Amino acid sequence: MKQRLAILGSTGSIGTQTLDIVRENPGRFEVRVLTAHRNWQQLAAQAREFDADMAVIADENLYAPLCAALQDTDTKVFAGEEAVAQVAGAGSTDVVVNALVGYAGLMPTVAALRAGKKLALANKESLVVGGETVMRLAAEHRAPILPIDSEHSAIFQCLRGEQSPVRRLLITCSGGALRDVPREKLASVTVEQALSHPQWQMGAKITIDSSTLVNKGFEVIEAHWLFGTPAEKISVLLHPQSIVHSMVEFEDGAIKAQLGTPDMRMPISHALLFPERAGRPNERFDFLSHPTLTFAEVDRTKYPALDIAYDSLQRGGTAACTMNGANEVAVSAFLSRKCSWMQIVQTIEYALGHATFVAHPTLDDYAASNAEARRLAAQYLNL
Repeated sequence: MKQRLAILGSTGSIGTQTLDIVRENPGRFEVRVLTAHRNWQQLAAQAREFDADMAVIADENLYAPLCAALQDTDTKVFAGEEAVAQVAGAGSTDVVVNALVGYAGLMPTVAALRAGKKLALANKESLVVGGETVMRLAAEHRAPILPIDSEHSAIFQCLRGEQSPVRRLLITCSGGALRDVPREKLASVTVEQALSHPQWQMGAKITIDSSTLVNKGFEVIEAHWLFGTPAEKISVLLHPQSIVHSMVEFEDGAIKAQLGTPDMRMPISHALLFPERAGRPNERFDFLSHPTLTFAEVDRTKYPALDIAYDSLQRGGTAACTMNGANEVAVSAFLSRKCSWMQIVQTIEYALGHATFVAHPTLDDYAASNAEARRLAAQYLNL
């Protein structure tokens, strides 16, 4: 029986690669729901190709052109962020792929879990912002969460079948686009430099987050919630080759690692087809082409965002929500050339130092914290 998919963020990097997996496995999937933020042209083309039941554009101003583009099809068109969350919980699908970027992914995650759907999760901010709420809903509604992030997919695979305690989760880190840029030159980093990731082809926002290591800090928080592992048992290792996607160390000293080429289609297909694996005959890893795998400590002075994320995790409550909201504003400003690269982390620090803290937040508290963090970030950057 085919799995019926809702792909949220279908025009982005993860969304388009998810559709590649669907093309490779036409007998396994039906695409029922597709959503995009602003790219209505690509969304319309995808809806036509996959004969989607529903297409949702988050930007309500683009409802009319999307309707016009699909008027001769049976695809129903909706608009608005609330509509994205509504279709995530709609009864016409079995699996929700949440490939949305940022805080916008939280409410669709909540809607999917409340509906008891399998959630293939690439939107790490759902867990960064509201991890306690998200995991509680998953347990209450018996809704499985399958991670799409390569690091968390690797840990998930390493833990499968294990019943013994975990000593450490070892999350690997490429170092991002600025890995080889000395500290004294960071003040003059350009947008083009920060977007030139040496291994992964990703969207602009996550590529900038990788350059600051905000993304890696968020992955530590995500790992804590997904696997129930305390912060002190989660380590980050610099691994420039991006071949070892992450590792798990057990109490007997044994370490399991998941290796493979830096290709997101592998963790996407694993999340969609688990407990099976996809047949990808063209995917072959050549060890002789990668004879050296190296590891090093992360320079915490060069990348202060990593410790900020650990601190936010330890504080709990709305701290990580504040970090995320401020980061989203600062990254957008940097990409628009309205602030420097170093001001991204400075903005986060400012927001955390001035934001209201709620120890036991509700969904409404997260919304208020997100809004406040954005206001504080805009204030700091004079936007």
